[in-house]
Amino acid sequence: MTRTATELLENAVRTLAPDPDANPLVPLIARGEASRDILATLALEQHWVIPADRTAFLHLAQRANEPDIAAYFETLAEGETLAGRYLESFAAACGVDEARTRAYDPLPGCQAYPSCIAWLALNASPADAVVAITANFSAWGGYCATIAKSLRTHYAFTPEACAFFDFFAEPSPDLDQKATAAVQKGLNTNAVNEKQAHRYGRLLQTYESLFWTTLLQPT
Repeated sequence: MTRTATELLENAVRTLAPDPDANPLVPLIARGEASRDILATLALEQHWVIPADRTAFLHLAQRANEPDIAAYFETLAEGETLAGRYLESFAAACGVDEARTRAYDPLPGCQAYPSCIAWLALNASPADAVVAITANFSAWGGYCATIAKSLRTHYAFTPEACAFFDFFAEPSPDLDQKATAAVQKGLNTNAVNEKQAHRYGRLLQTYESLFWTTLLQPT
């Protein structure tokens, strides 16, 4: 039986959901047990992730042959621009200033995820990338919701300092609609390879886990 776009995306989110133990850091943050140095490193790594992902999403939009698929990636790129602005308040709350940001050397384990997004931007079918990225964002949004709550409860961060995580944690019906429209267009044009999309999604989830575990490793 032919899947609808909604069914395909729901199956991807369900199938590619990370193991509950795949992220050892977020539970520590949830309990208020992660150090502020680790939070600062998280902010510093995101200074590299956000602009890299934005560029990759713009490239995927340019490669897309269908307006519905391009619109999805354009919306993601706009979101990364906004997230980059919110990130500054979080970084400042962690004691990260401009000089420290410039001097920081990123951790390879944390930058594997944006490297994979960049690989998808160059090599994957944009329609398949929609499926993989949407599935990954489902897990990322849950992590951000947990972190945002804990930053307020255990770390006394201001709303402005939590805005980066609030942004990603907030449901986005518009983005969901654009993802569904993009995948439906991919199905209509035989541009979606569900098996390949799941391969990409598994890579992203693995690199997502590596991001968090790397933050806990001594440097």
